[in-house]
Amino acid sequence: MVIGADQVLALGDRIYGKPVDRAQCREQLKDLRGRPHALISAVALAGHGKILWSHTDQATLTMRNCSDSFIEAYLDAIGDDCTTSVGGYKIEGRGVQLFQSVVGDHFTILGLPLVPLLERLRVAGEIAA
Repeated sequence: MVIGADQVLALGDRIYGKPVDRAQCREQLKDLRGRPHALISAVALAGHGKILWSHTDQATLTMRNCSDSFIEAYLDAIGDDCTTSVGGYKIEGRGVQLFQSVVGDHFTILGLPLVPLLERLRVAGEIAA
């Protein structure tokens, strides 16, 4: 059995992935500030060449309307980590300072809907119930 997961960020009809560099991250953070966006995370179990189960979950986050200088200081503090997550922030670290509200499951926000995955693995007898 193989577990796969991924996440995208949606701001209206626009989909964001991981920024390729600091400049793109800066622009993404400026686009997101002061506005709610969705983090959409999915997980799937595959085996024997087919998808056996999948689940998608969504969280809504609203970024503060922070200043350009705050964004620059944030980027200075996280360095190359700005390219390792969708949206260019790591909410589990310094990135939490960018937000005014967060609604949704913690694990979905981190990129893996873990509670539904664990339940499915229990049902399938892959982990102890």
